[in-house]
Amino acid sequence: MENSPLLMLGLPKGSLEESTIQLFAKAGFKISRSARSYRPSFDDSELDGRFVRAQEVSRYVEHGYFDCGLTGQDWVRENSSDVVEVCDLVYSRASNRRSKWIVAVPEASPIENVQDLEGKRIATEVVNITQQYLTDNGVQAEVEFSWGATEVKVPDLVDAIVDLTETGNSLRANKLRIVDTILFTNTVLIANKASWENPEKRKKIENIALLLQSALEAHSKVGLKLNIERCKLDQIIEELPALRNPTINRLADDAWVALDTILDEKVVREIIPALKAHGAEGIVEYPLNKVVY
Repeated sequence: MENSPLLMLGLPKGSLEESTIQLFAKAGFKISRSARSYRPSFDDSELDGRFVRAQEVSRYVEHGYFDCGLTGQDWVRENSSDVVEVCDLVYSRASNRRSKWIVAVPEASPIENVQDLEGKRIATEVVNITQQYLTDNGVQAEVEFSWGATEVKVPDLVDAIVDLTETGNSLRANKLRIVDTILFTNTVLIANKASWENPEKRKKIENIALLLQSALEAHSKVGLKLNIERCKLDQIIEELPALRNPTINRLADDAWVALDTILDEKVVREIIPALKAHGAEGIVEYPLNKVVY
């Protein structure tokens, strides 16, 4: 008889699904699934799980169906879920930056601030968050749940919307402008409180968190190797601050050293020509899967 998996993991179905699978792969966990299946297959015998909508993950974690799961901070708050937030994982379908819930209105709308929402009708997926926002600002308005395509409901069906945006492109395409930002959000790894108190489960969850974070940390960085004359080493490190704290190794020719470092990928296009100009040879840029500090 096979042993039961140690952890049940809740994974977000929908827009975050593919990027989550890719993140786990980079962290060292292969997740396989068929197109119509909500039950993934893991290459780790200690893991089992299900794909469910991100909006529902925190409730299932709180109630103990999942030991841990990935969802948005916004949905933890919207559901008032009593869970442990293990770590932030700032990634999404389109980029590795935080998203935000905003109040938006048509460009021609007279609404300029939260007080102007008094007596108005607002459509949103996050009804509880929106109602709390209005209460905090002493405003009474009608908030209705939106099943999606929220941007198209103004101005004919509602006066304003509260919607999630990452780049603002969809808002601009629908001729909407932002009145206020309610909250910023990103993906988080959450855990059931009882599971978190179980030493064996907690250790596994913490290991998963470490590997996922290290995979994200490596996303914007690359490794760089090069050879440089020893006499030029101090100068090159001083003039190229991105190369601070490199690993330096001796070569067979004692007049030269090998340098190995990690740096932000965005500076590589500037730093490689500079290294070459300083006499560096054998410059090799290589990708990284994980960076652990």
